[in-house]
Amino acid sequence: MPNNDRAPTNTQTTPVSVGPRLLMRLGRLAVGLAGLAVAGGVGLLMAVGIALAVAYPNLPDVADLADYRPKLPLRVLTSEGHLIGEFGEERRNLLTIREIPDVMKNAVLAIEDARFFEHSGVDYRGLLRAALANLRQAKSQGASTITMQVARNVYLSAEKSYTRKIYEVLLTFKLEHLLTKEQILEIYMNQIFLGQRAYGFSTAAQTYFGKPLKDVTIAEAAMLAGLPKAPSAYNPISNPKRARSRQLHIIDRMVENGFISEAEAEAARTEELKLRRAGTQPTLHAEYVAEMVRQAMVSQYGPEAYTRGLIVTTSLRATEQQAAYRSVRTGVLEFERRQFYRGPELFIDLPTEKAARDDAIDNALNDRPDNDDLMSAVVLEASARRVVAVRQDGEPFEITGEGLKPVQSGLSDKAGPNIKIRPGAVIRVVKVDAKNWRITQLPEVESGFVALDPRTGAVRALVGGFDFQKSKFNHVTQAWRQPGSTFKPFIYSAALEKGVTPMTVVNDAPLFYSAGETGGKPWEPKNYDGRFEGPMSVRRALAKSKNMVSIRVLQVVGTQSAQQWVSRFGFDAEKHPPYLTMALGAGSVTPMQMATGFAVFANGGYRLSPTLITRVEEQKGRVLFEAPIIEPTESQRAIDARNAFIMNSLMQEITRTGTAARAQATLKRPDLYGKTGTTNDSVDAWFVGYQPSVVAAVWVGYDTPRNLGSRETGGGLSLPIWINFMSEVLKDVPVAEYTPPAGVINVGGEWYFEEYGPGNGVRSLGLNDPWPGAAVNDPSASDPLNGAAPTVESEDRRSILDLFRN
Repeated sequence: MPNNDRAPTNTQTTPVSVGPRLLMRLGRLAVGLAGLAVAGGVGLLMAVGIALAVAYPNLPDVADLADYRPKLPLRVLTSEGHLIGEFGEERRNLLTIREIPDVMKNAVLAIEDARFFEHSGVDYRGLLRAALANLRQAKSQGASTITMQVARNVYLSAEKSYTRKIYEVLLTFKLEHLLTKEQILEIYMNQIFLGQRAYGFSTAAQTYFGKPLKDVTIAEAAMLAGLPKAPSAYNPISNPKRARSRQLHIIDRMVENGFISEAEAEAARTEELKLRRAGTQPTLHAEYVAEMVRQAMVSQYGPEAYTRGLIVTTSLRATEQQAAYRSVRTGVLEFERRQFYRGPELFIDLPTEKAARDDAIDNALNDRPDNDDLMSAVVLEASARRVVAVRQDGEPFEITGEGLKPVQSGLSDKAGPNIKIRPGAVIRVVKVDAKNWRITQLPEVESGFVALDPRTGAVRALVGGFDFQKSKFNHVTQAWRQPGSTFKPFIYSAALEKGVTPMTVVNDAPLFYSAGETGGKPWEPKNYDGRFEGPMSVRRALAKSKNMVSIRVLQVVGTQSAQQWVSRFGFDAEKHPPYLTMALGAGSVTPMQMATGFAVFANGGYRLSPTLITRVEEQKGRVLFEAPIIEPTESQRAIDARNAFIMNSLMQEITRTGTAARAQATLKRPDLYGKTGTTNDSVDAWFVGYQPSVVAAVWVGYDTPRNLGSRETGGGLSLPIWINFMSEVLKDVPVAEYTPPAGVINVGGEWYFEEYGPGNGVRSLGLNDPWPGAAVNDPSASDPLNGAAPTVESEDRRSILDLFRN
C-alpha cells in the first residue's frame, strides 16, 4: 500500500546560486567581446578610411563632365540641315536634357533606375531587392543606378573585381556631389552604347527608326530603352523576338511607375514599328560632297576631325542635289540601254535542296548588293520569252516582253557562256512599275555633274560619278578631260575684243596645214558632221558649232592672246597650249572649271571661286568658320559686262536654234544659255549651260577614254541630264533677261560693241583669202581681217606655223 504519510513534493523551481568567481569570468568575457567589436569596428573604419584616403585622390577628375564632350563624329549637312554624311568610329548626336523628350526619359528610368531622382547615387532599397531576388533565384531587376553606370562607362574599365567596384561606388558619390541629377541623366542619355555603332538615344532613334528623337512614340521609346542592357541581344533588327519581349516588359514598368496610363500602354503594345534596316542608304545621295568635306576637315584639323563633333554646313540644296543625282542616273541608264549586253555579273550553282539553295542565293546577293534602283537577283528559269528570278525576299518574279529587250543577246541560243542568261546567273533588274521588271546591267560609263550659283560661286549640287561605292573618283574635280566645242565660247569672247561681232561673216570652208607648216603631222580639221556650208555669221556658226569658223576666229585672236584670255575664266594656261587646236577644245579641263568659267558669262563678267563649306561649328555651337557673304567686286571682274552680255546673246541662240535647241523647246522658257561639246571620236560628251540664277556642267565618258558610240554627242547624252535637272530647279523661278550694259548698241536687231558697230568691226574672215591649204592662195590677199580695222599680232601669225611643232 502506498505510504500516505510521505511529505508532499515541492514543484516550485529553486534559483541556482552563481558564485562570485563565475560572475567575474562572464563579465570579463562580455567586456572582451565588446572590445573586440569596437576594435573590429574601429579597424574597419580605419581600413575604409585608409582605402578612401588612398583611392579618393586617385579618382579621375569628374569636373569635366559638367561640360561633357565624348567622341563625336564629323557630320556634314546641306544648307537646310539635312544629314548627308557622318564620319567617325562612334556615331553620336549630343542633345541637352531639355531636348530629350519625356517619353524617352521615362522609358529609360522605368527600366534602369525608377528611383533615380530619390536616391543619392546608390539605391540601397534596390540593392536589397536584388539580393532577395538572387536568394529566391528569381530574375534580378538589377541594382546598378544610372549614376553608377555613368561612372562605370565613362571612367572605368570592363574588368570585374572588388577594386573596380569600390572605385565605382566612390565615383558614384563624387558624381552625385559635383553634378546635378539632370546633368548625370543627360550624360547617360548621350553616352550609352546602343548597338549599330550608335551612341546615345538621339543617334539610336535615327539608326533604328530613321527619325529624330523628339518624334519617337511610346512603343519606339520602350524598344530603345531595352538596348542598354545588351545592345546585341535586344537589337530589334537582328533579334526582333527578344527585343519585342523586352519592349513589352518596359511598357509594363512604365505603367507601374505611373509614367503612362494603361490605355497608352495598350496602344503602345499594338503599335507596329517601322524599322530602318541595316545598311539602308540615306534618301539624299551626296556621298561625293561628303567626302570632299571630310578631306577638307582632316586637312584642317587632323585626326580630331573625327572625334570633336564638328558640324559642317554646306551650300548644297537638298532638292537640287536629289534632282542632280536622279538626272545623272537616268541619263546614264538611258545610254546603257543602248549598249551591248555584257552578261551576268556572276554564275552560281543552285543546289536541289531548298535550304541549301536559299543559302546559296542569299550569299550571292550579299556579294552583289543593290545599287539603289538597280537591284540584284538570281535567275531560276530562263528562255527567250520569259525569265524567272528571285531576290532576297524569296518571292520569284517574272520578266517578259519589253523587260527582256536590253538583254536579247544574252537570251539567244548563240550566246557565249559568259553572256548567256541561265539558271544561277546573277543579274540586275529594275522595277518599271508595280507589275513589270526590266533586266539591265551596271553601267561602265561615268558622269560628272555640278551646279553653281553664278552670283556667289556656291555649289548647289554635285554628283561626282554614277555610284560612289563603285568608284570614289570625283569626276567633277579630278577628271581632266578635253572640253571639245564647249570651250568655243571662251575663244569667241576673246574675239569680241578684237573686233569680231555676231554679224561678222566667216567662211565655213576646208582648212589644211601641211607637215612643213605644222612642224609635225599634217592637220586637216573637220566639222563634226563632215559638211561645209560656206559663208555664215558668227552667231550662226557658233549655234551650229562650226569648227572651221572657230579656227578662223582664233586666228584673228592669236593663240597666245587666247591662252592668256582663257586664264581669266579660271583655266590653267599650261593645260591649253597656244595652238589652233585650242579652238576645238583640245586642252584639259574639269567639270568644275567649266561651270566656274561659264558662271563668268552668267553673272555679268565676275570670276568667283566655287565654294562649298559655309559654316563649321562644334557640337555646342562654337563657330569655327563662317563663310562671308559674297558680293562681287570690280577686283573680281574677269571680262567687261558688255562682253558677257553679247556672249549671253550668242549662247541663247544655241539653246533656241542651235545644237542645244532641245533646251528651250523642252523647258519652254527663253532664259537658257549654253554650249554642247563632243570631242574627237565621241570620247567625251559635254553640255554646260545656265539660267541667270544657276549654272550647271555635265560630262559623260569612260574613265579610260574610248568611243562612246558613233552617234553619241553632247547634245544627245549630256544635254538631257541638264534639262532634267533644270526642269526641277527652275519650276518656280521667273524668267529673267539680262539688261544691256553700257557700251553696247543694237542695230537691226543685233548687238555690237559701240566702237565695233556695223562697218567698224571685222566684217568677214576667209572669204577672199582662205588660209594655207585652200584652193586660192593669193599672197596679195593674205590679211584675214579683209581690210577691217583690227590687225593680227605678228607673234600670233607665227603661232600658226608653230602648230604641233613642240
